[in-house]
Amino acid sequence: MQAIKAVIIEDESLIAKELMYKISEIAEDIQIVQVLLSLKTAYKWFMENPEPDLIFADIQLSDGVSFDIFSRYDMKCPVIFTTAYDEYAIQAFKVNGIDYLLKPVDVEELSRAIAKAKSILESKSEYPNDLQSILQLITNPTSAAQKYKSTFVVQHLKQWVPVATEDIACFVRDNINFVYTFKGDRFILDFTTLEEVEALLDPAVFYRANRQTIIHFGAIQSVKPHENQKLTITLKAPLKTEVDISREKAPAFKKWLDR
Repeated sequence: MQAIKAVIIEDESLIAKELMYKISEIAEDIQIVQVLLSLKTAYKWFMENPEPDLIFADIQLSDGVSFDIFSRYDMKCPVIFTTAYDEYAIQAFKVNGIDYLLKPVDVEELSRAIAKAKSILESKSEYPNDLQSILQLITNPTSAAQKYKSTFVVQHLKQWVPVATEDIACFVRDNINFVYTFKGDRFILDFTTLEEVEALLDPAVFYRANRQTIIHFGAIQSVKPHENQKLTITLKAPLKTEVDISREKAPAFKKWLDR
């Protein structure tokens, strides 16, 4: 198969470079012909250049969302979306060669996504017909809100107790899953993994800070940047807990925080 010409749509240049490196390690036959840092530059590029074979697109850009590009131009090539949140849409994108990767992008997941895209290109399949319905699922707040969990049942004194999601400051994994409320109460949560919990939360309100912690926007007291580009979040009293964010996730977290 001849070289696959691909475009990256990503407003963080360091993240774009990291993605380019990972792609080069996985697939030498993929040639990145352009990195587009904004909607504005993307509109101009797609107007003046032929459609690439493959697109890697961040969803939330500095001047809008990349979905607007696909609404404006009739794309036929497969698209692999990347994003720091909007986790509720993950399963919606696991169809027809379109994939949806959370940042920082895992190499194995990226490899599987590229394999799907190559399969589409080799079979000369068109861009999936159900793209518009998928985009509607992502961008329609009403349908999205129906997927968020409003109450979690926790264990307290050998009893089950309902806790409203809006009262939860953070979820913490420490061998088992715990819920911490804004009042400082700690309860055991009967979920196997934090990934299961994460899929039920509104990504505009809750953020997966690291493998052990999901935090509520309202629980953040301050954020301290370090010289190594990592961040340390201090949660409000009575928790006063410190939560670390890696260098790779720091730009995405800053974008999530700056609303």
